[in-house]
Amino acid sequence: MLQTGLFDIHDRLGKLDKNEDPLVQLDRLINWERFRPMLEQIRKKKTKSSPGPKYYDVVLMFKILVIQSLYNLSDDAVEFQTLDRLSFMRFLNLSLGDRVPDSKTIWLFREQLTKANLIEILFAEFDAFLRSNGYTAKKGQIVDASIISSPKQRNTRDENHEIKQGQVPKDWKAAKKSQKDTDARWTIKGGKRYYGYKSHVCVDVKNKFIRRYSVTEASIHDSNAFEDLLDNSNSSRDVYADSANRSKDSIKRLKQQGYREHLQRKGSRHKKLTDWEKQGNRTRSRIRSRVEHVFGIQAMTAGSLILRTIGIVRARVKIGLRNLAYNMNRYKTLAENGV
Repeated sequence: MLQTGLFDIHDRLGKLDKNEDPLVQLDRLINWERFRPMLEQIRKKKTKSSPGPKYYDVVLMFKILVIQSLYNLSDDAVEFQTLDRLSFMRFLNLSLGDRVPDSKTIWLFREQLTKANLIEILFAEFDAFLRSNGYTAKKGQIVDASIISSPKQRNTRDENHEIKQGQVPKDWKAAKKSQKDTDARWTIKGGKRYYGYKSHVCVDVKNKFIRRYSVTEASIHDSNAFEDLLDNSNSSRDVYADSANRSKDSIKRLKQQGYREHLQRKGSRHKKLTDWEKQGNRTRSRIRSRVEHVFGIQAMTAGSLILRTIGIVRARVKIGLRNLAYNMNRYKTLAENGV
């Protein structure tokens, strides 16, 4: 049995500080209490039974969801890591003697946030925090999308036909329905097939924060979410996006709204791009690559996100939390570097 001395944990935390524990800086830089009034909304509704997350502080539970998103952990994994890792416990202000929310409690709290439609409100609140600290949207915006995979469904051809018609197969019982995702869809990108959803984001060029986002089925074309994502508060009217969003109608609407379009051009078999158009694409790509940095950092920090939830409503919550966690981590990076 391990024996611990009075100062053992203090010494261990000191060593973590020497290695620049990123969670210490994240905790120090963000005013977590500004989220409390919104989070407390979920406690106003009476519950029929006593078990559940109401016994845990709402800010504590929210911070658990943040580190879960930062490290792409399942509910079981984030429970284990909180029990196991001193850095997680310190970030959550928990001691070895404190109770740690179990995976069921974490799931229930996220469900409450989902039902209360709070994720977009929390995301907007942090964006307001960024702007109040000088990180306004500047130098234009970039719109792009990334595919988020979901567990593939093993359905029959007839079942898939009913699902595509917006119906749930009649012979599915309640237990089976709860395990089947009827919202996710297949799509093809780069010759490969993917199943799941799309995360559409609008990123400001200057600071690379996600300013707006939306979540759709993977089969939805990027252009369907493009114009709804535009951030009118950006200091520049420049808009960058790939060729999927380019059409005569979209260019016309952008001009009507006062935007300057920088949309990639795409050649065809019968109409090749001119040298001037190719050079324009290269110039725009240097700016557009900044959104790839965002997706890359999300993947590097947490690994490729694979949804463990069922349905688009929960997918929007998970992806929204991931985008919020990215913005928090990005803010930490900029603040540390004095930008």
